[in-house]
Amino acid sequence: MIYNLEYNTERPKLNIPDYGRHIQKMVDHAVSIEDAEERNKMAKGIIAVMGNLNPHLRDVPDFQHMLWDQLFIISDFKLDVESPYEILTREALNERPEPLEYPQNFPKYRFYGNNIKKMIDVAVSWEDGEKKDGLVLTIANHMKKCFLNWNKDTVDDDVIFAHLYELSEGKLNLKGSDEKLSDSGKLMQHRKRYNTSNNKKNNNNNSRSNNNRTNNRKRY
Repeated sequence: MIYNLEYNTERPKLNIPDYGRHIQKMVDHAVSIEDAEERNKMAKGIIAVMGNLNPHLRDVPDFQHMLWDQLFIISDFKLDVESPYEILTREALNERPEPLEYPQNFPKYRFYGNNIKKMIDVAVSWEDGEKKDGLVLTIANHMKKCFLNWNKDTVDDDVIFAHLYELSEGKLNLKGSDEKLSDSGKLMQHRKRYNTSNNKKNNNNNSRSNNNRTNNRKRY
C-alpha cells in the first residue's frame, strides 16, 4: 500500500511553473529562515541554481536582474533579502505600461503608402532646381508603379500628376507639363519579371531542401 500520495491539485500553486516544484520549495524555505544572513546566503544559492537551469540566457543583458525579479515573484514578494538590484514589488509588476503612440494617418490614396507622402514633403522643402525636378519626377514614377500594383490595367500620367498636386497641397505641379512618365507596359513587365525571378528562387530553394531531406535519410 502507498500512503500520503500528493496530487498537483492539492499542492500550492507555482508562481512560475517553468522552474518547477523544487525551486518553489527552496524559495519557500528561504522565506521561512529567520536569520537574515543565512536567508541572504540561501537566496544567492537559489539564484545560482536558477541560472544553471537557463544556460542559454547567460549572454542576455540584465540576466541576473531578471533572475532576482523572478525570485521575488516565486516567493510571492514575501522574501526579505538584500538584492543587488531594485527590489521588484507587486505594484510595479502589475503596473500597466504607458500606451505607445502610433501614427494615425488616414491618407486618401492608401495604395501610395505613407512613404510617398514623406517623399513629397521632402521634395516640397527643397529649393527649386534640377535636383528637385529630378526628385519630383522620380516620385511621380514611383506613384505610377504603386498605382499599377493596385490597378493592374493602366493609368494616364495626368491622373498621377493630379494626385501629386493634391498630396503636395498644390506645391508640386506637373499638370500640363511635357514630362512623360515610364510606360505602363514596361512597369508591369518589370513587375512580372521580378515576380517570376522570385518564384524561380523559391522553387530552387524548395527543390534543394527536398534533395537534402532525401540525402539525409538513413539507409538500412
